[in-house]
Amino acid sequence: MAGRIPTPETIDAHWLTDLVRAQGHPRATVARVTQERIGTGQIGKCIRFALEYAGDPGGAPRTLVGKFASDDPLSRETGIALGNYHREIMFYRELAERIPIRKPRCWYADIEGRGADFALLLEDLAPAVQGNQMAGCAVPVARAAVAELVKLHASTWQDESLRGKDWLEERTPDKGAQWREMYRASLAPFLARFAPVLAPDEREIIERVAESKGPPFVYPAEPWAMVHIDFRLDNLMIDEAVTPPRVAVVDWQAMVLQSPLSDLAYFLGASLLPEVRRPVERELVRGYHDGLVAAGVRGYDFAHCWDDYRRGAFAGFAVTVIASVIVQETARGNEMFTAMARRHARHALDLGAADFL
Repeated sequence: MAGRIPTPETIDAHWLTDLVRAQGHPRATVARVTQERIGTGQIGKCIRFALEYAGDPGGAPRTLVGKFASDDPLSRETGIALGNYHREIMFYRELAERIPIRKPRCWYADIEGRGADFALLLEDLAPAVQGNQMAGCAVPVARAAVAELVKLHASTWQDESLRGKDWLEERTPDKGAQWREMYRASLAPFLARFAPVLAPDEREIIERVAESKGPPFVYPAEPWAMVHIDFRLDNLMIDEAVTPPRVAVVDWQAMVLQSPLSDLAYFLGASLLPEVRRPVERELVRGYHDGLVAAGVRGYDFAHCWDDYRRGAFAGFAVTVIASVIVQETARGNEMFTAMARRHARHALDLGAADFL
């Protein structure tokens, strides 16, 4: 499998035969492969490869999902500049196996330097389907997703071995200041596009965040863990044919070491409609905290957890405002960023989280 990074055009039956044989299926021979574009990625593109075998494949996969750089120049340059492509490859190479959160098996991960020449081939999680950010989710799905988030955070809770990796950012005050400047620079073009669909109080709090001395740019030094950053429905594969629903997590492009409750607040704020979130919110945060305790986290009481959760309500502001103006504009993207902006703003207002700015 050594040599040039494969592309969708060069991944053929011969290449896939070499791959599946190297990954434990020595008698499998891929006779034919077809491709289908899937997903709604903003800085990447995903392709499902359907494999037809000559004879018995011996348990080799019938489909694989490939992830590659976006075809759009702006989105591709964003992925390079923010280190998204390199970070995801390194996650699957170095960390995926030690973190118990449910995620696709990685079949191939390689990249040329830190650029856009990369390829990632993953297990196809069908019949699970991608969550729908605009529609939101039901409470059982949210509960299952929170349980997976516990696995990510508890297994990396203040783990010093994660520090010092050149591809895994630590959210230091200096890094926070850089993100604040990016937010400020993005705010005017963001409002030019989205202000007409925002309520006055939503717009006001989005503007206030530009001057924040706290979240989402600076969090307390402890506790910290590995944070997914973009833990939302579009990045979850959900199987509701089983009870409870089964959730797997994809898109490991933006991880950072910071307050873990930023992930939880980001997810609940964006993925539940406000009227669905409000009655169950405290119960879901309590379930998250109980999960941490059951996993062995000590010295972190629920009052502290709840305060960190309220701070985390601003986590989605930076993702929404900055990302909306540095990736290719699409109709679906505009709809998604509108939903996120309104829900995150309403979440922070509901929680009185402006106290932390």
